[in-house]
Amino acid sequence: MIVTTTHSVEGRQITEYLRVIAGETVAGINMFKDIGAGLRNLVGGRAGSYEGELIQARENALAELVNRAMELGADAVVGVELDYSSLGQANDMLMVTATGTAVRLG
Repeated sequence: MIVTTTHSVEGRQITEYLRVIAGETVAGINMFKDIGAGLRNLVGGRAGSYEGELIQARENALAELVNRAMELGADAVVGVELDYSSLGQANDMLMVTATGTAVRLG
C-alpha cells in the first residue's frame, strides 16, 4: 500500500478515485506522564513520554487509514494529512486523525 502526502504517485496513473477515508485514534495521557513532562518543562529539554505517545497515536491513525483503504480494494492513499487535537475537560486526551483519498492505480 502506497501512502503519500502528494496528490499523485510518481510513475503511476490514478485510474479510479474511490473515496475520502480517515483513520482516527485517541490516546489518554496519564498522571505519571504529566508529572514527568511537568518536571521536564521546569528544567528544559524534550518530553520523551509525550513524544512516545504522540508517535504511537500517529502510527495507529495511519494504520487505521491503511486498513480502511485495503477494505475498499485501494492500491494507494494520496493527499494524506494529519491533524492533532486535544480532548477532554483537562485536555488530557490526544486525538490524531489521518485523512486521504483511496485510489486505484494503473
